[in-house]
Amino acid sequence: MSTGTSIRQTLMMSMAAGALAVSAITWTHKQEAVAIPSAPKADELSAAFRAVAAEATPSIVSIETITHMKQVQGRNPQVGEDEIPAPLREFFRNDPRADEMFRNRGRGRATPPRRGMGSGFIIDAGGIILTNNHVVNGADEVKVRLHDGREFIGRDIKTDPRTDVAIVRIDASGLKPLQLGDSHLTQVGDWVLAIGSPFGLDMSVTAGIISAKGRSNRITARADFLQTDAAINPGNSGGPLINLRGEVIGINTAIATESGGYDGIGFAIPSHIAGWVSQKLIANGEVTRGYIGTEIKAVDAQTARQFNLKVREGALVRSVLPGSPAEKAGLEPGDLILKLNETPINDPTSLQGAVEQLAIGKSYPVQISRGGKHETLTLTVAEMPKNLSVASNHDEEPAPQRATKFDSLGVEVRALTKDLAKQFGITGTTTGLVISGIEEGSPAQAAGLKAGDVIEKAGGQVVTTVEEYEKARDQFSKGDGLVLNVRSSDGRKFFVVVKAE
Repeated sequence: MSTGTSIRQTLMMSMAAGALAVSAITWTHKQEAVAIPSAPKADELSAAFRAVAAEATPSIVSIETITHMKQVQGRNPQVGEDEIPAPLREFFRNDPRADEMFRNRGRGRATPPRRGMGSGFIIDAGGIILTNNHVVNGADEVKVRLHDGREFIGRDIKTDPRTDVAIVRIDASGLKPLQLGDSHLTQVGDWVLAIGSPFGLDMSVTAGIISAKGRSNRITARADFLQTDAAINPGNSGGPLINLRGEVIGINTAIATESGGYDGIGFAIPSHIAGWVSQKLIANGEVTRGYIGTEIKAVDAQTARQFNLKVREGALVRSVLPGSPAEKAGLEPGDLILKLNETPINDPTSLQGAVEQLAIGKSYPVQISRGGKHETLTLTVAEMPKNLSVASNHDEEPAPQRATKFDSLGVEVRALTKDLAKQFGITGTTTGLVISGIEEGSPAQAAGLKAGDVIEKAGGQVVTTVEEYEKARDQFSKGDGLVLNVRSSDGRKFFVVVKAE
């Protein structure tokens, strides 16, 4: 009976496979055939994995860190009798040790050191190891264990929190460095190996593919991660992600997980970032970056319609900081940056990467599209400030002068006068319309507009009167939304899209 069932199942499976084959043949007659390369034999792929693992493993290190915790201080070293709970006083009333016990209550107490683990890999035969900042930062002792069992204390540790990259030096001989590859050339679907010490298990190798590029996981300020389904777990941090040519294309850094362990999505810092940062750390001990002073956004479908652009083309300037290189170069909110120093810009990530590696103090051409016309500006790069937060006067602005009523967007606007400029602390030019009030819960509030902001353009047109603003509002706000070019009271220029409810 079981044999008959098995035969019937086999026949059904064969029939299904035959149906699929016919369907595939029919499809190729209807459309142009697609050439799909034949898959390699399993043993050939296995041999490639073995070769890469054997070549790379001697260059992988395990990292153990020790951080001595500070004494935890109590509220009061000398605790009075009144502070001791009554039940405890009664329980220990006749115990001669009670006085000493309660006298020490609240004093500082020692805590055991905190231990951490991670991975790294050798990038220079002189003893330079590349790893994650979060693996070694703040540690009092960093112990590096090589593949051959030798152990060394790491020294001269340099870190870059912005990218989560760090280097550690050890005094060792006979080291074999790994070769950094070009992560720009990596494609989704490429096979990769992740090597490290997950859960303290030295030299573990897992395999997977590149699942996506240019990912953001919100753990670093610099977001351009490779995503992989190669298993990455605690302890893998700092280890290499390697292609089948034996080149490092990333540093394993983080996972997306709901269980705390491997859930199929891991992130690696691409080698084109890690390599540049490590060179800066080796040469200077820190990383200095270029800065132009813009807030940028991607061109999504809605933005493309509003600005008549192609989706995912260039990086759109949302705001320009006062006194920044961008403002001095003449960049304006709504400009589309297409090229910087002849490097094509496809999205905010590519612009960020291009800017940060430019020479500080040097001038470069920037090609933009403004109102559908191409222009080339000259931009002089400055050093990125340590703190990029922009001061705002909005927190201490005076109570706004109310107009008759809010419009459909939830704003009240007035022609900007010298008196209003003084009232709202507005500096610079006095052209445009000042927002004198924002309705609670309105589309304008949701878009981030505030009383004291100055509307310079509405729907791409310069507005100097309330009537001009109302005309643009009535024409655009009910469709894809009204694009407002705005200047805040502190001089920052930006644009928002506000859509009437």
